[in-house]
Amino acid sequence: MTRIITIANQKGGVGKTTTTVNIAAAMAQAGKKVLVIDLDPQGNATTAVGIDHGEGAPGIYDVLMGESTLAQMINPCPDISGLFAIAATIDLAGAEIELVSIANREHRLREEIDILLGTHDFDYIFLDCPPSLGLLTLNGLVAAREVLLPIQCEYYALEGLSQLLKTVDMIKAHLNPELEVTAIILTMYDGRTRLASQVADEVRNHFGARVLDTIIPRNVRVSEAPSYGQTVLTYDPASSGAISYREAAAQLDRITV
Repeated sequence: MTRIITIANQKGGVGKTTTTVNIAAAMAQAGKKVLVIDLDPQGNATTAVGIDHGEGAPGIYDVLMGESTLAQMINPCPDISGLFAIAATIDLAGAEIELVSIANREHRLREEIDILLGTHDFDYIFLDCPPSLGLLTLNGLVAAREVLLPIQCEYYALEGLSQLLKTVDMIKAHLNPELEVTAIILTMYDGRTRLASQVADEVRNHFGARVLDTIIPRNVRVSEAPSYGQTVLTYDPASSGAISYREAAAQLDRITV
């Protein structure tokens, strides 16, 4: 069965897109067939897997508006066999408004994924959401069965988290009873600071076994990779960031749902 995982956090700058593309890349390198769907109008996940998303490029916007199917939008990642992506373009910025008038608007992506899985087999589909709780994120949460929650090891880490968890509970109650927060990943860990350790301890105390053992360190190679149209897995496979994301992907793969 295809595992459909939304990576969400309405707080920006927590390593959400970085986590999406690098875990997806690690899964693909481990022999899985993986699809990344970029739901963020900034298109950073699209950039990181080396796919064009300039003005006029086809992407997820066309699918949400009913003009194309997901199957027509799939692009292979040039660097990693088994990794595919559906691009986010700047047109997606207007989708929040345009979706309001569409019937069954919260289920648009789920319906399209159901159609896709009738003809294509993927081990994983990762949905990279924008840092907000609008209709694009809502589509991501309704389409998924799992939520992977990145939390950065910094002062305001848990701020806004309760709102996101309430939103997940609300979606589970009214729109998607299958939805669960199955994993939490700690990102941007700086071992030189006491604060990072305190935040990591606080998150583990609060969420227990759902927190992945592997912590993603602050690593300049992880930050540099997207500017070369790559994930850190191909940009610098031996870096601490690449090693950590491979370990985190292996742990996520072992979770039974």
